[in-house]
Amino acid sequence: MIVRNLHECEEGNRKIVSPDGNWDSVRMLLKEDNMGFSFHVTRINKGADFQMHYQNHLEAVFCMSGKGEVETIADGKKYPIVPGTLYILDKNDKHMLRAFEEMRMACVFNPPLHGTEVHNAEGAYELEADTIEE
Repeated sequence: MIVRNLHECEEGNRKIVSPDGNWDSVRMLLKEDNMGFSFHVTRINKGADFQMHYQNHLEAVFCMSGKGEVETIADGKKYPIVPGTLYILDKNDKHMLRAFEEMRMACVFNPPLHGTEVHNAEGAYELEADTIEE
């Protein structure tokens, strides 16, 4: 059994802050935990407005607090995000994320992250060498 506390993870080495200041993420469950996915609690800062395109990962995001929107780039459709909203990037969707107020999100990634990743220029996380199947 694995048991972790959010506050302890924040104070430890599991908190990653984006270089652009748009978000920080507490990576509570990682690849090394051998669950097949990773679990993060992410804060999106008020006023954040940025593009992401997870080309190598699928992601499910549940809003715990705050308000914002997610926009799919392919069709320009905007979806409101409020507490209780779940959005799933099941087709590696290129998207914009906007925070009208600070948002706290619970995020699940497949394949799992190692823990120190930040977005590249495309808004994606790179795959680590041992994640790539041959």
